[in-house]
Amino acid sequence: MYQYSAFDQHFIEQRAAQFRDQLARNLAGELSDAAFRPLRLQNGWYIQRYAPMLRVAVPYGEIAGRQLRVLARIAREYDRPTPELLAQAQSTQDALQAAQPGLTLAAPPLRYGYGHFSTRTNVQFNWIPLPRAAEVMELLATVQMHGIQTSGNCIRNINADALAGIAPDEVADPRPFAEILRQWSSLHPEFAFLPRKFKISLAGGAEDRAALHWYDVGLRLVRDAGDALGFEVSVGGGMGRTPINSPVVRDFLPWNQLLNYLEAVIRVYNAYGRRDNLWKARIKILVKSEGQRFVDAVEAEYRAIVEQDGAPHTISDAALTEMTARFAVPPLQPAGIAAAVDPASRDYQRWLERNVRPHRIEGLRIVGLSFKRPGYAPGDADADTLDAVADLADRFSAGEARLTHEQNLLLPWVHAEDLPALYEQARALGLARPNLGLLSDMISCPGGDFCSLANARSIPIAAALTERYQDLDELWDLGEIDLHMSGCMNSCGHHHSGHIGILGVDKDGKEWYQITVGGADGSALSGPATPGKVVGPAFSAAEVPEVIEALLGTYRQLRTPGEHFIDTLRRTGHAPFREAAQSARRVDLHAPTPA
Repeated sequence: MYQYSAFDQHFIEQRAAQFRDQLARNLAGELSDAAFRPLRLQNGWYIQRYAPMLRVAVPYGEIAGRQLRVLARIAREYDRPTPELLAQAQSTQDALQAAQPGLTLAAPPLRYGYGHFSTRTNVQFNWIPLPRAAEVMELLATVQMHGIQTSGNCIRNINADALAGIAPDEVADPRPFAEILRQWSSLHPEFAFLPRKFKISLAGGAEDRAALHWYDVGLRLVRDAGDALGFEVSVGGGMGRTPINSPVVRDFLPWNQLLNYLEAVIRVYNAYGRRDNLWKARIKILVKSEGQRFVDAVEAEYRAIVEQDGAPHTISDAALTEMTARFAVPPLQPAGIAAAVDPASRDYQRWLERNVRPHRIEGLRIVGLSFKRPGYAPGDADADTLDAVADLADRFSAGEARLTHEQNLLLPWVHAEDLPALYEQARALGLARPNLGLLSDMISCPGGDFCSLANARSIPIAAALTERYQDLDELWDLGEIDLHMSGCMNSCGHHHSGHIGILGVDKDGKEWYQITVGGADGSALSGPATPGKVVGPAFSAAEVPEVIEALLGTYRQLRTPGEHFIDTLRRTGHAPFREAAQSARRVDLHAPTPA
């Protein structure tokens, strides 16, 4: 994995020192909160419902054991609210709980001392007191981490396929290009104040495992008829209030022109993107409204960059060779740890089938660790777990792990002969549940428990569904189902792309939930990226588990042998699922809700 150069390290150390000075002036009253706000946001610090939230960048998902240990230290020592703040937050949650129509679900208590893996391979902390923020930034810098450009109207943390460089189906490894993009886009003077945030995702495999068409720009490595390497470029995807899948604007872009072409795309967006309306400011709105005129403007800008400016950002062969060398296969040695696992046991065989993938290198495997566990919100990892995963990465995976789009972790360099020992140790940590890709492997944002933008809480719904669907026999019978949940229209839980999506909405100051079906993220199972369709008026929190059960019951009745949920829905249409969802309603939408 990429190791910082001396320049990289100096850069983030200086940035941490600048932030310490800015924070000190703010706390002393010398810098107003309004003036400090853009400075803290540029370093990943939000002020959320109860406390600051830090978003730590993990470019293209690669994370080292030493970095996981620092995240564990932050969770253990810094992610701690005062008793007064925790009591205030719990009182607010209790009031929300009591106000829900027909609610019978128990909300889990507010937790602290953990990191949260997001859908964009960032790590978030929800309880760090702002006066300690500078200490945290300096601590992150010691292991080549930061929060730069995890917020703001700029090019955000670069995302990539979690299987980059290790998948058997890859045309080429996208990580060198992702790192080149990270360095090019960090504090880019022309793109530091775009109309809205801007997100880029890359993949190099035949299968789209990076939700490319849901991003502002999706880049897929391809080869042309002459075997030359390049990118298929799609522009204008996004979720939020207006879900749109990005169209392909270039079937083939030579790899060395990547930065020049992206500069053209973002210049056009910067010049013509809406700045008068927050909800219409993303590039997807510009692409949809202008269509071919947008593509023509990008191509004209690109020609000008190449012909008039001399293509200043052309990536040289030497630059790519040097960067690719930074992603060489690490030194690999089997752990050689004995295990008492029965290789024929049903649990172990299920784990091999569901959580272990083929590797491009013979004798190696890719192993997924499930962070969808009872007692935890999806993607949450406490300090002890973060330390333990760092140990697993060091013992079994050359000191490296990957954060995934699905809010799990994977170990990319595991010897096949070490699988029994890894399984045994991961099982002891509760991370070997063979549910990856199944219903209980749900994606969810933190929702109203923490986020000030959320209309409703996600964690109590996730907890209820996790508790309900614990039977592995049932989960395996249901097969692969993507369940995604967001607490508001910002779609941090990617509800639009779920086979089943849950969206928190506000109705008269109460929490309700809209259900969609038929969404897809672009993976081989799901098919082309597609937003789901709403199955009817919103449901109360108490009704959501029953609606999910009704949808699954309909699938059981209508499926053919071996048919997945998404395929049954596409074959039969949405009508029977919509009727099933409405049959589960038991709260009168017109009746007054409890005070």
